[in-house]
Amino acid sequence: MKLLRMAIVLVVFLIASCAEEVLQEVEKDQSIPLKQFEIEEKVWAQLNQGDVFHWEKESIHTVWSAGMVSDSIFSIGYQPVGFENIEKKMHEIDIREDAWKSVKEEIESLILEEESISRGQEITNINDLKPMGRNRYFPTIFVQLTSKSLLEKLSKREDIRYIEPLGFSLEVEKEFARSSSGCSGDPNYGINGGDYTTINPGIKKPWNFVDHNIDDAWGQSQGNNVEIAYIDTGGSYSQDNIGSNFNSGYSNGRYVQKYSTKYSGSWWWRKKDSPDDQCGHGTSMAGLGTAPRSNDGNAVGVAYQSDLITIRAVEDVVISNSNEREGVRDALYLAGNRSSNKIISMSIGSVTSSSTVRDGIYYAYNRGKLIFAAAGTSFSWTSWWGVIFPANMSQTVAVTGVKNGSSYQKCSTCHDGSAVDFVITMQRSYDNDRTSIGLAEYSNQPKYIGGSSCATATTAGIAALVWAQNPGANRNTVLQALKNASDFYPSRNGNFGWGRIDAQQAVNNM
Repeated sequence: MKLLRMAIVLVVFLIASCAEEVLQEVEKDQSIPLKQFEIEEKVWAQLNQGDVFHWEKESIHTVWSAGMVSDSIFSIGYQPVGFENIEKKMHEIDIREDAWKSVKEEIESLILEEESISRGQEITNINDLKPMGRNRYFPTIFVQLTSKSLLEKLSKREDIRYIEPLGFSLEVEKEFARSSSGCSGDPNYGINGGDYTTINPGIKKPWNFVDHNIDDAWGQSQGNNVEIAYIDTGGSYSQDNIGSNFNSGYSNGRYVQKYSTKYSGSWWWRKKDSPDDQCGHGTSMAGLGTAPRSNDGNAVGVAYQSDLITIRAVEDVVISNSNEREGVRDALYLAGNRSSNKIISMSIGSVTSSSTVRDGIYYAYNRGKLIFAAAGTSFSWTSWWGVIFPANMSQTVAVTGVKNGSSYQKCSTCHDGSAVDFVITMQRSYDNDRTSIGLAEYSNQPKYIGGSSCATATTAGIAALVWAQNPGANRNTVLQALKNASDFYPSRNGNFGWGRIDAQQAVNNM
């Protein structure tokens, strides 16, 4: 009996010892950042559930780890305690007001305290932790951090809206950026003669315009006095149809302006990019919507009398690093803050959500802008995914592309899903290589342009035709006119939303 009791005591001791060792091992693991592949497993776990990836759904350990394996820059959204419905009030916020300044200063004081401990040296100037400078308009702090303890404390505060590892991107996104995929601005000298019609005064009209009665809509509207902002890779200085030739032929009395909100680098070598498009994607998108009805043999845009601003916010079509997320948010502020602007077109996105970019969407939307966003163009790693960010937001209008024909079939690289609002015919049903045509990065010879990117840019042009009929109308009126002129309205298709838009009918609806 005594031996039995001793054995039981020994077993209990061993179990307790093992439990303590396991606990210590867990605690030890929590002090070590997860590796890139371990973080990606968590990202894909969310995505595989058909959900958009949100950092808010992950543990602080995962969020901290994501910062540590990238550039260590975190975007910290803040607000005064008790402030409600910030997404509906983003356009009203003045971060210079005392209530906002007080919160920011308190958070920055905590950052200095915790980072001094984490780094083993006193840090007294918050600017020493701000490689991207300061935010002038949004209640957000961009700061380079190392302390997990700090993030844990911040996450428990009622004045913290979100903590986002700003620079984290999936390996496939990094490879995508390195390969410059999505960037192909060269003209196509093999365009099939059946994919356009030459119209006066000597310009090519894309074949798919007929499917949407765009040329019939031109009898009433060409988009006069409506400004479209294309947030993308910029506008090429080498494409005169969005430059010196923007007013030519039947296009006149309008303006084109080019901006950049994207920076490259950080700290003292941080420099704002030129508005010039180094990719070609942004130039093509702007051309689909607004290229002039000129006489140079190029391709005409949908709203050839509309005004245009191009904003360089990204390197390519994927929003995937700190400078791009800031660039897109600030582009939305730039367009949103312009009284002249009515429509924003975004043929860019990501499979992961960004709270930083969402702030920009809220701002522009609250300013009354009609925001079109691409539902997604497939690459090998996104072909299974539904509608991407930010097209999946309720503040944006998601657009995808379909093949021609009476039945609805998404284009070979297009995403569909319940969040899609409209579709554009932009690919031949019998030849995936024959899509819509539009401006190349240079030259008067156009190129083939496809995917949901093309569909989005085209829809923005149709919206401009509609809005030009009643410049005093608001976003909701224009959006309703588009819905009323679509195939499925008043019903909604599970994958294609309201369906194809009849541009002439939409113009008549105004």
